[in-house]
Amino acid sequence: MTDETTTPIDDEPIGLAGPSDAPGTPEAPAEPELDEAEIERRFAAPAGHTHIGGQALIEGIMMRGKTAWAVAVRTADGSIHLEEHDLPPKNRRGWRVWPVARGVWAMYETLALSLKAFGVAASLAGATEEEQLTPTEIGWTMVIGVGLSVVAFIIAPALLTNLVTSSVTHPYLWNIVDGILRLAVFLAYIWGVGFMPDIRRVFAYHGAEHKSIHAFEHGIPLQPRYVQRYDTLHVRCGTAFLLMVMLVSIAVFSLLPGKVVMGWWDVTAAAAIIAFNILSRIVLLPVVAGLAYEITVKWAGSHSENPFVKVLLWPGMQLQRLTTREPDDGMVEVAVAALLAVAARDARAEAGALPTPDAVPGLS
Repeated sequence: MTDETTTPIDDEPIGLAGPSDAPGTPEAPAEPELDEAEIERRFAAPAGHTHIGGQALIEGIMMRGKTAWAVAVRTADGSIHLEEHDLPPKNRRGWRVWPVARGVWAMYETLALSLKAFGVAASLAGATEEEQLTPTEIGWTMVIGVGLSVVAFIIAPALLTNLVTSSVTHPYLWNIVDGILRLAVFLAYIWGVGFMPDIRRVFAYHGAEHKSIHAFEHGIPLQPRYVQRYDTLHVRCGTAFLLMVMLVSIAVFSLLPGKVVMGWWDVTAAAAIIAFNILSRIVLLPVVAGLAYEITVKWAGSHSENPFVKVLLWPGMQLQRLTTREPDDGMVEVAVAALLAVAARDARAEAGALPTPDAVPGLS
């Protein structure tokens, strides 16, 4: 099921103190206003657990919960376009629950949903219809983006590595150098695109997404003046997962030297070995992502207080300093709109009606 609304909110910031009069805005149950002492207590209290996560888009944010996902996009007229969609029923049987394989399936689901959300945002963002992308343009943008990613993060580092060391005479060293170069290209890319004005706005929406989820997890009223007090970094950020994918790939491919594998078929040509190295990195990317999923989501996620886990996740947290920026209040309002839609829809799915504020963290 799908719901779409366009909600003007220029005069009234979205919050959770009670039902909103704006048409289409997700409603929260009315409750007495929290006093400042209680709000400060909740700021200092440990965060509650939530399944809601998000993704920054072009002038918008996608939020995903247990049963639904929503996209909120700031349109050219200043209103917020909000779409809510049900997630397909989870099929957690057979190979989908196997270790590593479940990470591959989760990556597929996440990518598919991200592409849908990107399509919604790209078709709405822009001051004029000429600036808004058509479905065909969105499709080509995605295809070109994937192609450029393969060239920049897999093919180019492999060819550059071959100029530094030989994949034939030093196969293990070749894999290590290739991994380090791919990591360097990845970090340089993240740093470089941060100077582009449009990407800086996406990174600011990324910060708004994190801030709103922080407030939700602490049961704080989802109003910009409270949400803005939180940090832009979040331990469940996908940026940390991408970094873990890069690090796991270094370990995996260091144990898979092309010279040794191709030697099983008596192939010793340098060009064939390089081609194998490049192809193996593309084909085995889902497996690498599955291993990273087991480390970051399944293991680290259930041992978040473990000192070793904190050390392991620290680089990913610091990388978020490149992928997030401080948002303005308007961006926070967009994040809250998407978050409210998902929280309300999940609550209805679980209880048959909106719960009391204490039943779901953040509905306060």
